[in-house]
Amino acid sequence: MARKNPGNVHKLLFLILVCAAGVVVWMGGCDKIASKFRSKTKTQPAKKEKTVRRAPTPAVSGPKLAIILDDLGNDREAAEAVFALHYPLTISILPYHAHSTEIAEEAQRRGLEVMLHLPMRAVANETPEAHQLEAGMSGEDVARELSGMLESVPTADGVNNHEGSLATTDAKLMGELMPLLRQRDLFFVDSRTTAATVAFDAAERAGVRSGFRNVPFLDDVQDVAAIRKQLELALRGAKEKGAAIAIGHPHAETLRALKEVLPRAEAEGVRLVVVSEVVK
Repeated sequence: MARKNPGNVHKLLFLILVCAAGVVVWMGGCDKIASKFRSKTKTQPAKKEKTVRRAPTPAVSGPKLAIILDDLGNDREAAEAVFALHYPLTISILPYHAHSTEIAEEAQRRGLEVMLHLPMRAVANETPEAHQLEAGMSGEDVARELSGMLESVPTADGVNNHEGSLATTDAKLMGELMPLLRQRDLFFVDSRTTAATVAFDAAERAGVRSGFRNVPFLDDVQDVAAIRKQLELALRGAKEKGAAIAIGHPHAETLRALKEVLPRAEAEGVRLVVVSEVVK
């Protein structure tokens, strides 16, 4: 009987050990890869949703009427009364008032459009706001005032002037303001508190989406019957012009007249819209 070669046996044992070690290493590597994959899958944070501006409502055909209610910010109950109307109204909020920020945020949650009611110097200036745009302001001053006001009304999509019968006639001041609005992608509505205003023209030159009040104010006379007549004029103006921007205030008489007249708008072929749908 032939004797086995001890050297061959040793070589065979060594080869078996090497192969076994290789399998162990390979399996460990697979476990690590799988572990890393599982860990990455479990711990990878979810992507945050990007905050975007409220998407504009698709364009509609036929006459359109946009109604702005100015001077909100100080009276929470007045804001709630506006919210309760359930119409596509636009509210314009004065900055730095007791409830300016909370009304702006609540209006956005409820789907209403929000504007900054930007205080500007009036000719008489009998009741000036603590912060307002004045003739002779530098570009830096205008930018600083605008920035602070927008922090107070953080959900604003646009701007219209509060008073401003003097400021809106100042071409230099309006020339400083409008490029700032364009940089922030804000539209502008000229409230037209004076026939001498140059604000709308300045906005157009700066490439700002803009419009102006083109029917009479709704509630210069705070009487329901009088406001009802002004609303009827606004509806007629919308039909004649194709689109109209009306401005009123959250007075109890105004809100009552809106409740009475607005249900008739659709029957008369006029679509109620937010202001961003009629500015160009």
